[in-house]
Amino acid sequence: MKTCNELTAEKKEQVKRIDFEKASVNLRDVIIRTSLIHSRNFSDEYQNEVYLKPENLQKTGAFKIRGAYNKISKLTEDERKRGLIASSAGNHAQGVAYAANQLGVSATIVMPKTTPLIKVEATKKLGAKVVLSGDCYDEAYQEALLLQEKNNYVFIHPFNDVDIIEGQGTIGLEIIEELPDVDCVLVPVGGGGLISGIAMAIKKNHPHVKIIGVEPKGAMAMKISLENNEISHLEEVCTIADGVAVKRPGDLTFPLVQEYVDEIVSVSDFEIMECFLVLLERHKLIGENAGVLSLAGLKKIEERNKKIVCLISGGNIDVLTVSSMIDRGLISRGRIFRFAVDLPDKPGELVKISRILADCNANVIKLDHNQFKTIDRFLEVELDVTVETNGYKHIEEIKEEFIKHKYIIKEI
Repeated sequence: MKTCNELTAEKKEQVKRIDFEKASVNLRDVIIRTSLIHSRNFSDEYQNEVYLKPENLQKTGAFKIRGAYNKISKLTEDERKRGLIASSAGNHAQGVAYAANQLGVSATIVMPKTTPLIKVEATKKLGAKVVLSGDCYDEAYQEALLLQEKNNYVFIHPFNDVDIIEGQGTIGLEIIEELPDVDCVLVPVGGGGLISGIAMAIKKNHPHVKIIGVEPKGAMAMKISLENNEISHLEEVCTIADGVAVKRPGDLTFPLVQEYVDEIVSVSDFEIMECFLVLLERHKLIGENAGVLSLAGLKKIEERNKKIVCLISGGNIDVLTVSSMIDRGLISRGRIFRFAVDLPDKPGELVKISRILADCNANVIKLDHNQFKTIDRFLEVELDVTVETNGYKHIEEIKEEFIKHKYIIKEI
């Protein structure tokens, strides 16, 4: 591993004072102790012993409450009187709002305009003032800095702060305490505060445990920075995992990731959708897009028969997005197959298609019989079919059956 040589002398001193055990005591009566869940489904699929750390069941629905409360509880009386400001795509907002409410401090949160409504409303209900600005976290962050300067607020950074890192690291202590022989921990990565804390807390006494970060391919700020051996700024981010859509890692978190994290892997949005579906279907747990990154990262693990913990970092997701994710996840896993087929415009053709599908044990979800989609609507009609299937092998069987009956189908 590379050394933490980019930290300033002041920040090195701050890092030295991090005390995860003390933070754990500080949070003991505030957070929920999220126990590990063994996943037979993910274990079988990836040939490792997989455990889930369900921080989606945490108060406020995500791990962020740990760092936020730890930070705010350490503020002086004068700092509390000034009021707080934070920027967040959602989960940090709720963590700060909850902690501020519990500790009697006023808080203003700047959130991107694209933030899901459920996160905005949840933050307001916790007593914080919400300002919507920008299209991503980094733009909201800039607006928060302007408001901080204007109103003399105390800024609560979502990841680039030693007290935040210290609070998040308590997750690492809990993992080791419950599963002392863990081999690997997979952690979602945005700005790097979560993985910095977990990696430091675990590596302190268990240096052999592998810590792997997982980023979406559309927001690989940390991975690219590590490859460039310097903090790099992305021109744009594009991912369904809005909670980790960060353009630039922190100048505190980056060197800590360099020193303590073994590897960063990237996953596609489709892989995220698949894992969202499996988590919901098999474990009856809802994880937001960024929250299931660690599960998607299991595909990148080459080792077998290892004890792996996947952190489900949050579960704050609106119902409409849940519906969309289920549909996309089903398609991605080959559980739904949609195709079009041109048919002669004469009686009995629809019955033939229905019989082929029935013989293939494909459950019809939707049929759209449209005369106006073909060039000559008096000779042919297009049939748009959506069926429920058992996976990609089943889809291939359906295709072969249609070919056998001289039908040409077009996948949609």
